[in-house]
Amino acid sequence: MFSAFMVNTWLAASMVAVAAGLAGFFVVLRGSTFAAHALPLGTFPGAAAAGLVGVDPFWGLFGFAALGVLLLSRLARRQRNDVATALTLIFLLGLGTLFLSLSGQYAASVFSLLFGEVLGISSADLIPLAAATAGVMFLTAALFRPLLLSAASADLAGVQKLDNGVLEILFLGIIALATAMALPIVGALLVFSLMAGPPAAARALTARPLAAMVLSGALALVTVWAAIALSFVTNWPVGFFVGMLAAVCYAVGRSKKLLFLKKK
Repeated sequence: MFSAFMVNTWLAASMVAVAAGLAGFFVVLRGSTFAAHALPLGTFPGAAAAGLVGVDPFWGLFGFAALGVLLLSRLARRQRNDVATALTLIFLLGLGTLFLSLSGQYAASVFSLLFGEVLGISSADLIPLAAATAGVMFLTAALFRPLLLSAASADLAGVQKLDNGVLEILFLGIIALATAMALPIVGALLVFSLMAGPPAAARALTARPLAAMVLSGALALVTVWAAIALSFVTNWPVGFFVGMLAAVCYAVGRSKKLLFLKKK
């Protein structure tokens, strides 16, 4: 489990978990789980496009993550947020289907992009992952108070002279950055698990925003570590354990909150 070939797996998964947990706190707080679900699915065509033209998949992921943010922000000005998210998802998934069909590696590529390839991380991949993790941590720290205020009340944020449109773009940028780095590790379908389960559990366990955000990152980290360990022991897919444990996190957090409310 801790042999040399697993070192990159542990390091990469740890960075992904921290980034997803921190970004996920604002996803849950702002009620943007649909966007957090759509961006990973809309980002995977970037990796397919990168494979088609023969460049590093990370560049494709980051490029399509940026494209997804631009489309969401532009369409949201003319449509309801849920409609804008759905239209963006449909468009990007259509592109992904085209790129995968042209690449000639359809089945293997789909499986890897949707469910991740946690054992296929090279030492060279750790550098952009570390940079992206640092970016997510910096942005969440720098924008913590503005995003918290705009989530609590858009009108109050306006009184404080905060531009809600700019904050929304920056918020989507944090999600996109976390998504782009997490997708090759846990896959498009499971990024959402890390951005929803641990953060929702953290919010249920504490009402203090900063403590909840830190706890969210910690729970996501424990979730990924436990998933890798259980996968190694059982030889079952890592993705199964990530999704299951993320759901368990939420269930436990919700149960404790309900018990606390009953005692009061």
